[in-house]
Amino acid sequence: MSLLKRIERSQQPGEGESKPSGGGLGSAMRPRVPEQQARRAPAAAHVRDAFKDLKERIQDKLVAELDPAMDVSRTDEVRRTIQDMFEQILAQENIILSRSERERLFEGIVAEILGFGPLEVLLADENVSEIMVNGPEKVFVERKGKLTKTNINFESNEHVMKVIDRIVSPLGRRIDESSPYVDARLPDGSRVNAIIPPLALNGPTLTIRKFEKDPLTIDDLIRFGSISPETAEFLKACVKARLNIVVSGGTGSGKTTLLNVLSSFIPNDERIITVENAAELQLRQEHVVTLESRPPNIEGKGEVTIRDLVINTLRMRPDRIVVGECRSGETLDMLQAMNTGHDGSLTTAHANTPRDMLSRLETMCLMAGMDLPVRAIREQVASAVDVIIQQSRLRDGSRKIVNVTEVQGMEGDVIVMSDIFAFEQQGIENGKIVGRLKPTGIRPKFYERIEAAGIVLPPNIFGASFR
Repeated sequence: MSLLKRIERSQQPGEGESKPSGGGLGSAMRPRVPEQQARRAPAAAHVRDAFKDLKERIQDKLVAELDPAMDVSRTDEVRRTIQDMFEQILAQENIILSRSERERLFEGIVAEILGFGPLEVLLADENVSEIMVNGPEKVFVERKGKLTKTNINFESNEHVMKVIDRIVSPLGRRIDESSPYVDARLPDGSRVNAIIPPLALNGPTLTIRKFEKDPLTIDDLIRFGSISPETAEFLKACVKARLNIVVSGGTGSGKTTLLNVLSSFIPNDERIITVENAAELQLRQEHVVTLESRPPNIEGKGEVTIRDLVINTLRMRPDRIVVGECRSGETLDMLQAMNTGHDGSLTTAHANTPRDMLSRLETMCLMAGMDLPVRAIREQVASAVDVIIQQSRLRDGSRKIVNVTEVQGMEGDVIVMSDIFAFEQQGIENGKIVGRLKPTGIRPKFYERIEAAGIVLPPNIFGASFR
């Protein structure tokens, strides 16, 4: 009999122990199910504690006996070494486990030593797009746009902190009481945010937005219904014709994924410089320079902001500048770069509509700390930005492009815009929103720039015939 089975058996009443009487009115009215649950709860808790103690003890022995100079990047070799040592320890201590218990214990220990503990199962699940750890006992995931609670738990707040440290330490970042939140990334590029007590009252809180192992392509977005074939062909032409594009949308709407797809249209013979808080973009071109901002050190010095990096890119002879997200004063420098010969630049920002995006750009420019009149900022925006793509996460959890809007210029003090494509909802079937991204019949004013780049689009892409 295995160790855990013996522990569980020891918690049940023995032959000599008194059992509840089966007769009489009192026993007939006694609620037996709660009694059974009350008896089983301590047993289950005892089994969990025994398993936890056993795991910690074997794990500590393994860590103490493993060669510190071992190359952990050679995962298969390290895994075999751990398995051999694991079997030896079980044999030495005469610990008997069933096959399922043995596998569960071994995989848990390997995840703690080589990976990210309980998160390894969720990171390996291709259907999980986001992982949310709200303290040690509440782990949620997003699947197909819907949030669900998992049965995965951490042992304690310290256990969660250990996993967070393992994520941020290789990146030269830190998280402690003096710096209680951090942005980071996993080795595969997945985005990570962590915030800890005293700011997070529920315990250490971890949010991981997973990226596809194989980056999505424009064909994938068409297959998912996120974009129409006509819009895809139009956006491909816009990127190749070096138009400046801003991807707008809310949190988790798919802006970075779309930016990745748009970046894939940049010709391979151009020098691309990307600027991000945590490097997430997965560009496949050969000539790509990736820059990442840096937080201040423990003395509060050494910080390098997105704005610093955007300014520096202008001295690096870029053909294209791709900024992962504009959040504040770097927006002004990005607009100036777009207006001074760096055509074809791409970025994202948070906004609910294309018109709101213009207001956000104005506000973020003012955050640069320069006392500029609003009209001057609007003229910069109208001159720099050619296209705004609005990405949204709809009520059914699907992510779709809902607007492709041209920024036409200024009329008085107002920036004039016109939708080239707009999403038209046709109904709801089986809880899913049914609709299509349709052309509005308006041909953009910058179409001449597309033609000048040697690209000819069929007139029916815009929903009408043009001479």
